Amino acid sequence: MENKEINDIKNALTKTQWRNLFIALALFLFIIILKPWVQVGAGERGIVQNFGAVQDIVLNEGIHFKIPVVQTVVMMDVKIQKEVTDAAASSSDLQDVDLSVALNFHIIPDKANLVYQTIGIQFKERIIDPAIQEVMKAVSARYTAEELITKRPAVSAEIQTALTERLLESYISVDAFSIISFSFSQTFTDAIEAKQTAEQNALKAKRDLDRIKVEAEQTIAAATAEAEALRLQKMNISPDLIELRKIEANLKAIEKWNGILPSVTGSGAIPFIGVGDVLKKR
Repeated sequence: MENKEINDIKNALTKTQWRNLFIALALFLFIIILKPWVQVGAGERGIVQNFGAVQDIVLNEGIHFKIPVVQTVVMMDVKIQKEVTDAAASSSDLQDVDLSVALNFHIIPDKANLVYQTIGIQFKERIIDPAIQEVMKAVSARYTAEELITKRPAVSAEIQTALTERLLESYISVDAFSIISFSFSQTFTDAIEAKQTAEQNALKAKRDLDRIKVEAEQTIAAATAEAEALRLQKMNISPDLIELRKIEANLKAIEKWNGILPSVTGSGAIPFIGVGDVLKKR
């Protein structure tokens, strides 16, 4: 009797262990297969759907629980992204312009569910690229081809402002915008180069003319000063001064004479001009 009771207890324990093991296994399979949680990574937001219907809640980064079968979660990237786009436009003077631009943007995090609901995950192709094309054409048409080059910062700022307003309607925020390059027709490029060359030549000619004018003014000033000096010197010359200079010259000649008269033929005149006058005055 006791052995039978012991066996019954053992059988009951064995059944209980198997039942617990089965429950644990079923629970494990339930967790693995149905996965009642979701992990939202860095720079992402989770879009919750109940049987495919987008909900108002947006899941932030971290681990969140969901209702298996009923709820699904779609991940949306809200980090800053870059889009490079090429566009063909025309300037106000009807020159063809090819532009290459780069746009940095991100989805407004707490509006990610609306972006997914109204646009989907193909928002670049559906919203951003068409907006860039349209805005660049509109802005380029307000500038001449030359102004697109000389006023590049103003053109870039105007395009960025227009894109910011346009994309904000779709809950997309513009972080930065830059024009990578402009390209024009070869004819226009040659005309610009010819104009620059002409301007450089004109500037050089003006500098040369200014230099010649300065040199001429310096020459005139020097000649004027010399003429004025001669005039003043002439005003200071008097008969007494002339006589004094003659006497000084004769005295210097006498001081250098060695006392020997030169041998001359002819009238025998002494080769000292004014010597008699000097001796008389002495």
